[in-house]
Amino acid sequence: MTILTDPDRHEIAPITGARLAARPRPSNFACKQVMAATGIVFGLFVVFHMIGNLKAYLGPEDFDDYALWLRHMLEPAVPYSGVLWVLRVVLLACVFAHVTCATILFFRARAARGPFRRKGLPLSSFAARNMPVTGVVLLLFIIFHLLDLTTGTRPVASAEYSPMTSTRSFAYDNLVHSFDRPGASAFYIGAMLVLGLHLSHGLWTAVNDLGTTGRRARQVARVVAGVVVLAVVVGNISLPIAVLTGVVS
Repeated sequence: MTILTDPDRHEIAPITGARLAARPRPSNFACKQVMAATGIVFGLFVVFHMIGNLKAYLGPEDFDDYALWLRHMLEPAVPYSGVLWVLRVVLLACVFAHVTCATILFFRARAARGPFRRKGLPLSSFAARNMPVTGVVLLLFIIFHLLDLTTGTRPVASAEYSPMTSTRSFAYDNLVHSFDRPGASAFYIGAMLVLGLHLSHGLWTAVNDLGTTGRRARQVARVVAGVVVLAVVVGNISLPIAVLTGVVS
């Protein structure tokens, strides 16, 4: 049995085993830790993904060689595309954990808040207040992006989509054919702006939830998060613009 004390009183009612058992599981703390850890994984992924995408500026050969390299990593110790599939499974597990914990925290917060929403909040809280909305948009974008450039599923993918083989990559052509469509490019650009909004608040929250309390460390974390988000958003948005303007063709 646990006894809670209060500075103005000698003792508060004990927390019995029944009361402990009534606490929600998983706890809010556990959910926030899971979201922080998976959020950092996503942050690292989008940075490396953006760097890989920028190889399109080097031309078809370099970009296609990079796509093939991803599938031949650690061969022959690992089967063809083995490392890539491990990464996909890890990311899928992170998405599931992130979305599950976000949903749990959202409904718990909504129940605790009641029917009344706070008004007069500063503009700086816009990203925080709209994390559920931006999260849903990003989830839809991930599905679209996979159908477009990974599986080549019509009508999401372009009619010119060509699947990769173990010896030949069409990644560059598929990228260009996808972004040649103004609608697909507009959706991609919009999704990247939403990603910037979500990631900027998400990375900052992750730093706090993982226990960074020093004032200087928090300031450095804020700057790093801002630089990372800006680089990812600008780098990714430049690609559809480059295709539409003929810089990449």
